[in-house]
Amino acid sequence: MASIYKLTCIYSALILHDNEVMVTEDKINSLIKAAGVNVEPFWPGLFAKALANMNIGSLICNVGAGGFTTAAGAAPMGYSAPSTTAAPAEEKKGEAKKEESEESDDDMGFGLFN
Repeated sequence: MASIYKLTCIYSALILHDNEVMVTEDKINSLIKAAGVNVEPFWPGLFAKALANMNIGSLICNVGAGGFTTAAGAAPMGYSAPSTTAAPAEEKKGEAKKEESEESDDDMGFGLFN
């Protein structure tokens, strides 16, 4: 769950966006002060910098979209697209590890029905 500091800054940014006012550190601070909430001093600046070049309306509308969107479905730089063929192999490896760990517990006398 988000802390009171984060929620205060989020709501302040939403209020500013709703009133079509640019989100800045000073404006977030003035809303926080008017609300009578004590926030650690770095939070308003952090939110203002994070939202400086963002389209807040787009963020609100795409809250459940699941991350980055790129042209033609290409992966963003630095990120590799998830492989659909590697998933079953990873599941088999995970199942094998689970079976091995259960067997090793039984061998050591820590089994459920010993």
